[in-house]
Amino acid sequence: MPIVTIKITGDEESPSTESKKQLISKITNVIGEVLHKNTHNLCVIIEEVPMDSYGIGGVTVRELRRRK
Repeated sequence: MPIVTIKITGDEESPSTESKKQLISKITNVIGEVLHKNTHNLCVIIEEVPMDSYGIGGVTVRELRRRK
């Protein structure tokens, strides 16, 4: 069973339930088309990482976004 994991920053900018449904559907379709796989057993997992738990260059994503 293929498993696709997508990690995104969460908190106040989390995608809506509808956006997640669309993402799961489209990723499933693309994997099926590109890899010529049956998508009935394809698992898509969306993991939301809090912006304070994700850093780039030693700085949290929340702080990086504040600086912009």
